[in-house]
Amino acid sequence: MKKTSTDLTKGGIVKTILLFALPIFVAQVFQNLYNSVDAIIVGRYVSTSALAAVTSCTDISFLLTGFFTGLSTGSGILFARHFGAKDEKKLHDTIHTAVLFAMILGLVMATLGILLTPVLLRVVGCPEDVYPLSSQYLRIYLVGVLFTAMYNVGSGVLRAVGDSKSPFVYLVISSLINIVLNLIFVIVFNMGVTGVAVATIISQGTSVLLVFRRLTRAQDVYRLSLKDLKIDKEILWQVMDLGLPAALQSCMLSISNLFVQRYVNAFGSLAMAGVGAAKKIDKFVGLVGQSLGQATATFVSQNLGAKRSDRAFKGIRACLIMAFISVAAMGIPVYFNAEFFVNLFTGDAAAAAFGIAMVHVMMPCYFVQSVNQVFSNATRGFGKSRMVMLCSLSGMIGIRQIYLAVSTRLSEDIRIVYAGYPIGWFFSALFVCIYFFAVIYPKKKTLEVQA
Repeated sequence: MKKTSTDLTKGGIVKTILLFALPIFVAQVFQNLYNSVDAIIVGRYVSTSALAAVTSCTDISFLLTGFFTGLSTGSGILFARHFGAKDEKKLHDTIHTAVLFAMILGLVMATLGILLTPVLLRVVGCPEDVYPLSSQYLRIYLVGVLFTAMYNVGSGVLRAVGDSKSPFVYLVISSLINIVLNLIFVIVFNMGVTGVAVATIISQGTSVLLVFRRLTRAQDVYRLSLKDLKIDKEILWQVMDLGLPAALQSCMLSISNLFVQRYVNAFGSLAMAGVGAAKKIDKFVGLVGQSLGQATATFVSQNLGAKRSDRAFKGIRACLIMAFISVAAMGIPVYFNAEFFVNLFTGDAAAAAFGIAMVHVMMPCYFVQSVNQVFSNATRGFGKSRMVMLCSLSGMIGIRQIYLAVSTRLSEDIRIVYAGYPIGWFFSALFVCIYFFAVIYPKKKTLEVQA
């Protein structure tokens, strides 16, 4: 198998980042199709109640899967740093420690998630009329947390060494499998929400097999050897130091979103279905900032490892400009065609009205989300993952929850709840930008890599 790693410390900055970020974006689009296809099929071929049941589980599933997304983001910074520094021994040991740790933790969290399903549904205030379907769907879906843990860390290794194309190909394959199985299980075998959950697990398992096949067969510095899987305590501490803050941040944001979902659930199952549809749409636009944010973290980490901090700062500026252009290109058409996109998920006009209103509130604010993503990941790339966590939690949890607690007492307009998301983005972006320009940017001429 040919060498697939890419050195991001060389070549034109814009072209290098674009070629690296584009497969990440498209891969995340297909990854997002897992839940979106579930929602479209149950909304169109089962019932509005089934759509409400599936979408009400979205934030719960993100609570567990988001932990591993954050862990892989943080550990990926360490992978990229060793790769940029050409330290093959450290890269090898770090990869094997992180993979084994993710496998163990994934198994534990999948088990806990299944056992605590009733508790999680009570936290989000799941209405009684959709509770049986929500519980049925969530218990099956959470089996896939183990696959999510393994895939995220494995694909994080590939992205850290500059190979963003392989994860893209694997997600395309698994997403197509998911779509086909959804149609078969729901339309042909009439399995309802159980069918879409089982289809998702099978497709997730396929993506894991493909990623680990690449890692174990690679003729490159990042090759994974199953016999070398062991946990090095010193390296695990470094992985946790960078990865755990990002993982906890993602996990805490998901917990915060569970409480936001309670405000939505108070408006009934129609609001749950409409907002669930809007979240699927809005997440596709948000993938622009997330993809360029991930590219920023890898680009900065590799260049700092290679002692090229000047190039790292230029890359941050390039990512921000590309994010603004991309958000405008995606967000404007979605805003003006909100009714069309929401109606893809539901034919219920009352439910669709809630979703259309949410899209109109959210879309103009994605420029702020992009600023938050780019500067948060840049700051992580400089080894300040804990500070990013503090900035994000202060804005997305602290200020947002205070705003919702006060504003929902003053008004019963559901758009007040929708506005909580961009308000959280704004303050998180404000805090991380203040830190970046006050602490990191002044050191750009003398900056040294910090673990």
